[in-house]
Amino acid sequence: MSMRIGVALAATIAAGIATSSAAQARPEMVGVSGEYAPGTIVVKTHERRLYLILDSGRAMRYTVGVGKAGKQWAGTTKIDGKYLNPAWSPPSEVKRDKPEMPDVIPGGSPRNPMGVAAMTLAGGEYAIHGTNVPGSVGGFVSYGCIRMLNDDISDLYQRVPVGTTVTVTR
Repeated sequence: MSMRIGVALAATIAAGIATSSAAQARPEMVGVSGEYAPGTIVVKTHERRLYLILDSGRAMRYTVGVGKAGKQWAGTTKIDGKYLNPAWSPPSEVKRDKPEMPDVIPGGSPRNPMGVAAMTLAGGEYAIHGTNVPGSVGGFVSYGCIRMLNDDISDLYQRVPVGTTVTVTR
């Protein structure tokens, strides 16, 4: 009897993981309101969602991880660089909190928090990027960067050019 329960429990857990991972890793087409130009990225920190505005009233919506308490910001900037498998150098604030962290983590390393792609934002040390910790997506987890599942950053990366406007709201 306990063997059957164990097998059933394992199957249920595996099905739940497969279902939730697949569902989270796909952007959703949603209706939006607001006066954003097509092609604009809008991050709604309080929702932990990123919207790529397609046209008046429609957007692609992605789940994202955002800045933890005290690390959130709001404003408008632009994507100033796009990188596949980027190396990562921790910003000074991260190094101060975690001095044991190496100065550079090579691209492609399983320890690299940037994931498979990153789009840097002008005017600071922030980026929209993938992650090596997929369970963190959807939370208040970063030092101000916008964190996405690797499949989602790969999708968004293909859709937007350098120069894309990014508006972050709280």
